[in-house]
Amino acid sequence: MVILSSLVSCSVSPPTNLRLHLPPFTALCSYGAFPASSTFRSELRPLHLRCLDRRETALIFRCSCLSSPIDAGSQIESLFSLFRDIGFSEEETEMILAKNPDIKSAPLDTIGARVASLQSLKINGFALQGLIAKSPNLLTSEEFDVVNSFLVDELEGRLEPELLERLLAVADTSILLSFNQKVRLLILHGIPKEKISHVLNKVYLNKLLYQKSVEDIERLISFLEPFGGIGIIARRPVILNSDLDSQLIPRVNFIRDLSGEDDFATGTVLRRLPAILSYSVEHMNSHVEFLKSFAGLTSEQVFKIVHVFPNVISTSKERKLRPRIEFLKECGFDSAGMFKFLSKAPLYLALSEDNLSHKLGFLVKIGYRHRTKELAFAMGAVTRTSSDNMQRVIGLYLSYGLSLEDILAMSTKHPQVLQYNYSSLEEKLEYLIEYMGREVEELLAFPAFLGYKLDSRIKHRYEEKLKSRGENMSLNKLLTVSAERFSKAAESIEMICL
Repeated sequence: MVILSSLVSCSVSPPTNLRLHLPPFTALCSYGAFPASSTFRSELRPLHLRCLDRRETALIFRCSCLSSPIDAGSQIESLFSLFRDIGFSEEETEMILAKNPDIKSAPLDTIGARVASLQSLKINGFALQGLIAKSPNLLTSEEFDVVNSFLVDELEGRLEPELLERLLAVADTSILLSFNQKVRLLILHGIPKEKISHVLNKVYLNKLLYQKSVEDIERLISFLEPFGGIGIIARRPVILNSDLDSQLIPRVNFIRDLSGEDDFATGTVLRRLPAILSYSVEHMNSHVEFLKSFAGLTSEQVFKIVHVFPNVISTSKERKLRPRIEFLKECGFDSAGMFKFLSKAPLYLALSEDNLSHKLGFLVKIGYRHRTKELAFAMGAVTRTSSDNMQRVIGLYLSYGLSLEDILAMSTKHPQVLQYNYSSLEEKLEYLIEYMGREVEELLAFPAFLGYKLDSRIKHRYEEKLKSRGENMSLNKLLTVSAERFSKAAESIEMICL
């Protein structure tokens, strides 16, 4: 405290030397001892004194109103103290100073403030050490200060620490300034701030920072605007890394040409599967030509299938498309029949072999014959359910007294009975038997009963009929008559009863 009061008492008078005998290097000269707001700078110089024939080390504190820099030796000691607090060894600190010598001459409070900024972004511990070791230029970068302000004030600290580490680990910090502009552009075009972290996590940041200008990103968004624009980018952020002229324009134009230059239909395909833009024109064209030649489809028919199921473009031709189409041919389908089937059950082309094999086994077990259209239609119907659910559904029917032959008859008449959710189906069967007092065999005449919603249709209609004493109406008539006709019929019956 005596030392500090002596230092503060300095005024604008000529520089004054104050010689004090102290132990070698005390905490006084450690980082943070002299705030930036102080009106003086202190120089610490080692001085060897002879005292009682004993060599000791003392320090001279020179107080001065002049803007002389901190002595290099004490600056280094303070830096080592700072880096030691972060977790670096002396050897590691020397390597950092060697990579960025400017740290030695930078004000300690500024370096400390930048370290604190990194910590405020939740970059701590080993992550902080790794980032500083990789990019020590951050500690002397004014560009980092600008980016940090943007991250905190405009993005409200929404970016994840792992993403920030990737962002800030750059060799040239000047490139960081373009980051602010590019993110503002995405937000301006409609990416919500809460989605920015997701978008940036999915792109190659180095490519976005170094190879894409703000103008490049603006052109890319403008080109995609007629087809869904920023919404497509939000779902598939890696599109931002694509080259507009050599990749995106040719690929979008290929799909547009296939659609008959229908921008809305093209946009539907892109919105359903933005990843389709990762496939080359050559790849997409090979799939289209295969479906045209092997399945006998027209370009228009191929697009209609792509329109409802864009993933057909990503499906292996040899492992899936060829054997699946061959199976349909064996079941007696011509090109027109194949198109109709694939338009309704396109997922059939993409399911795994194990998935289809299990379902085929269940269908054969309940009575479907190989290489028949009935088997193919049943296969198409069960593509939308899991093998496990299908097995449980068949078991449920059997538990209510239906035979395999009954299940076959129901599914032939209404193929969807094998794809309904097990839990929902169980509730409907229980209501049919327990509350409506009907026989399960009635389902053989009207299996579509199981496809209606329990609360809003089945219960509602049945309870209304009970009020008008019409509980014996067939399931078909109970559920299929329009709401208007149903209401009028119920009112008429009620009037007669009165």
